[in-house]
This record gives sequence, C-alpha cells and structure tokens, in this order.
Amino acid sequence: MSYKYFPHTEDDMRDMLKTCGVKSLDDLYAEIPDDIQFKREYDLPSSMSEAEVRKFFKDLGEKNKSLTCFTGAGCYDHYTPAVINYILQRSEFLTSYTPYQAEISQGTLQYIFEFQSMMAELTGMEVSNASMYDGPTATAEAMMMSVAHARKRNKVLASSTLNPNILRVLETYAKFHGVELEKIAEKDGVTDKADFETKVTNGDVAGVIVASPNYYGALEDYTGWADSCHAKKTLFIMNCNASTLGSIKTPGEWDADVAVGDAQSLGIPMCFGGPYVGYMCTRKSLIRKMPGRVVGATADADGQRAFVLTLQAREQHIRREKATSNICSNQSLMALFVTIYLSVMGKKGLQEVNELSYSGAHYLADELCATGKFSMAHNQPFLNEFAVKTTVDITLLQKKFIEAGIFGGLKITEDTLLFCVTEMRSKEEIDQLVNIVKQL
Repeated sequence: MSYKYFPHTEDDMRDMLKTCGVKSLDDLYAEIPDDIQFKREYDLPSSMSEAEVRKFFKDLGEKNKSLTCFTGAGCYDHYTPAVINYILQRSEFLTSYTPYQAEISQGTLQYIFEFQSMMAELTGMEVSNASMYDGPTATAEAMMMSVAHARKRNKVLASSTLNPNILRVLETYAKFHGVELEKIAEKDGVTDKADFETKVTNGDVAGVIVASPNYYGALEDYTGWADSCHAKKTLFIMNCNASTLGSIKTPGEWDADVAVGDAQSLGIPMCFGGPYVGYMCTRKSLIRKMPGRVVGATADADGQRAFVLTLQAREQHIRREKATSNICSNQSLMALFVTIYLSVMGKKGLQEVNELSYSGAHYLADELCATGKFSMAHNQPFLNEFAVKTTVDITLLQKKFIEAGIFGGLKITEDTLLFCVTEMRSKEEIDQLVNIVKQL
C-alpha cells in the first residue's frame, strides 16, 4: 500500500478511480492550473524523540498567559471539582463514539440518562435530549424545531438581548433554511415587551426566543409572555445560563415550551474556547420534533433495569432531508462531565455557587460605581454579570488590567464594559481590579 494509514488497497483505489471516470489521482486535479499547484517538498520539521516532543509542547504551553477572569459573555470561570477528571479519564468513558450497541454500552447509556434527568429537573421541563453540540447551535436547532412544529409558518422572533454570538448563529441557520428571523427590540437592557406583543399578535410567528439571564446579565421578567405565545400557537423558547438555574426562575416556571443553552457553566473549564456541551429540554408533546438522541430506561428479558437509545432522529439513521438535525456530535463526554458535576455539587452546592457569585458581582458593581468613573448601564436586577458605562479610556484600562494579570471586562460598546464575577473570584482580587481603576 502507498499510504500505511489509509484503509484502501491499491485495488480499492483503482475501482474508485474507475467509478469516477479517471485513470489516476493526478487526473482528479487536472482542472487546477499548473502554476498554482504545490510541487515542492513539504517544509516539515525533523523527527523528535518522545522527550523532545513533550518539551516542545510544554514550552509552547508556557507562552500562554493565565489571567484572573472577570469576564463572562457565554464563557464562565467556575470551579471544577477534582473528582471529575479522575472519573472522566477512565478508559470506558474517554471516547467520543456513540453507543450504538446497547448491550455493551449500559454504563454510557446510563450516564446519558442521568444527564437527561438532571437537565430536565434543572430547567423544570418534562424531557431532555442526550445533549447538543453547544449552546448557540442548540438555540438554532430550537428555532428550526419551532418552524417544523408550526409547519406553514417560518417566522421566528429573537430578542435583541440574546448574546450576539447566538444571534449570528441564528442568522446563519435562518438564511440557509428559509427562516424569516426578526429581532425584538430592547429597551433599558431588557426585551421590549410592547414590541414583542405587537409582532406576535399577527399570528404568523412560529417561535419566540429570549434569554435568561440576558447578554447584559439582566434578569428579565417574562410574566405573561408564554400566554401571549400560546394564544397564537407560537413556541416560547428560552436560552438560559445553566448554572444560574440553580437559583433563578426556571423555563418550566415561565411556562416555556423549549429550554436551550450551554452547560459549560456547570464546571467545565474555559479551555481556550471548548469543548462545550449544549442542552435542550422540552415538553413531552414536542419530543418527536426535538433533535438528537433520547436515552430511555426499560427492562431486559430477565426483568433487570436497562437503558436504550429510545429516539435517534439523526441524519445517519434516516433520510437526511427527514432528519431533525444534521449535527451528529452530541458531546457525550462533556455530558458526563456535567453529570458528575451536578452529582457532586447537588442543589445546595449549586445554590451556594450562585450566592457567592451574586455577592461578588454586586460588590464589584458597587465599588466601581463608587469610584465615580463608572455607572450602571441599565437599571435591572442581575445575578453574576452586569454592564457598566465608564468615562475612562477603555483601551488604556484594559491594558492596565492585562499588565496586572487581569482579564477585566468585555468591551461591548465604546463606553460600556461587561463584567462577570463567579465563586472563583476573591474579595482581594476584586479590590485589586478596583484599585487599578482608582489609579487612572
């Protein structure tokens, strides 16, 4: 064989080339102009020993600068209990493959079942799927789910107070699936209810998507929103920061139809951007419109408890055009991560995380405003994240923060910063940040 890691034999390759109607691999690239084809030797480094490889990547990793994080905006610095990594690294768990053979995958199926159970309880919803790729795509899948449920309606309303990253993913999905996506205006840092009522009243809306907490960290009041949606047979969809649901009103309590978001805040390290894990929970009546896999509990031939993949409406199981989703990665390993985290923390632990985050965030907000250089951007209740306007040069301020080893706030407008405080931040760290502000 020409390439030792390729599974195809020479005969296989000849058969495939014959099917394609060409005689050689080079013929496949015949249409590419000769002057832009790469014909030199690859500039690859010389081989290294195991020790040299380890040192190379160790030196590379040390170039990263670890900063004290006071920023959220969809990625949160929460504590990871040490036990999680020890369990996660067991050989039976450390795989990305989906358990198609239920008879030899009971352990994997059970933890996915437990993940579903915990997420359903956390969101106050009836059912959960076996995790999604990430929060933004889970929200986009919910948008598509609302259109599929409505059948003849393809308009979806999305609050302007959703994270801009989520809105961009929604716009991409909408463009290529023929969905009419319209934004609901914001007013004083929350979704404008009057604009919502006006737009949903027409009766041509398949779904409405809002956030809790929203992008600015504000806790919005959605009293009556579900009633307005249901009166027009419109699905009410809520995107929620999973960790905050340990303390704030759940989507189930708001009478939402679908709850989505990212579960990264449930102890998953920030990890330079991933991997994360999305979640989707809904009503039992909508389970067949829900994308992804659902693990169910049953009994085997001997009457013992067993777990199976109950629903799998993925594109590799059925005709692609009939699939509820074409994303095949269900982030099972990260679902296990979240399951262990919730098992270790429990209800009281999750509530304590939010209480510490709340106290720290409000302390920082008060101290920043006391300097006279900051003021609250919106007069809204918040938990662990808030937006403040400032009179100082944000570029200079952030430079000072970085020099002090602090990632301090995300610039969201020319005069506005978004701060976040979790249970990981101490009073001393908060005071250090405030002292930098005072010195400007």
